[in-house]
Amino acid sequence: MAESIGILGGTFDPVHFGHLRPALDVADQLGLDRIHLIPSARPPHRGEPQATPEQRLTMLQLAVKNNPQFVVDDRELHREGNSYTIDTLLSLRQEFPNSPLYLMVGTDAFSYIQTWHRWQELLDLAHIVVMQRPDETLTMSDEMTSWYRQHLAINGAPTQLAGKIWRVNVTQLAISATEIRTKIAQGSNPQYLLPDAVIQLISMLGLYK
Repeated sequence: MAESIGILGGTFDPVHFGHLRPALDVADQLGLDRIHLIPSARPPHRGEPQATPEQRLTMLQLAVKNNPQFVVDDRELHREGNSYTIDTLLSLRQEFPNSPLYLMVGTDAFSYIQTWHRWQELLDLAHIVVMQRPDETLTMSDEMTSWYRQHLAINGAPTQLAGKIWRVNVTQLAISATEIRTKIAQGSNPQYLLPDAVIQLISMLGLYK
């Protein structure tokens, strides 16, 4: 069977352990072969990132250079307009027609997935993995709850390439990029929140000051 591929998108402004450890938890629990980390160029649901696309890409490459399971994927940076997840999944499905795709989202993102562009089509292209930390609860509308239950995966490996929702408990790491940027702006030491190589690059480029 073709490789199973996890997909984690985000601004990664900057990338931190709160992104990387949960992604690894998902890979371990679902037996994924590799994880594509995809920085967004123009995220429709949030403000413009402070670091440039090139800087965020370099930070990602430094963060995962010692783990071959992680693949830094820059496809969204080469696309015009807003970085819509549906377009990324269409691109990945075209490139990997026989691979199960697993779109990883946090509970907060999943709770407003109905606001995403063409959200009803996401499960046609990939499975959705809801990464849930121990302190989080999943809150959904009645309509969403019905859709969620209809597609929720029962334990065991999937036989299809897409179409299921998986809930995976991940390591409790309440780290936010906003908090890291604030610490750096205030002159505080962000060590142990993100990889040392990323901190060194941020310092060298004078980011987030």
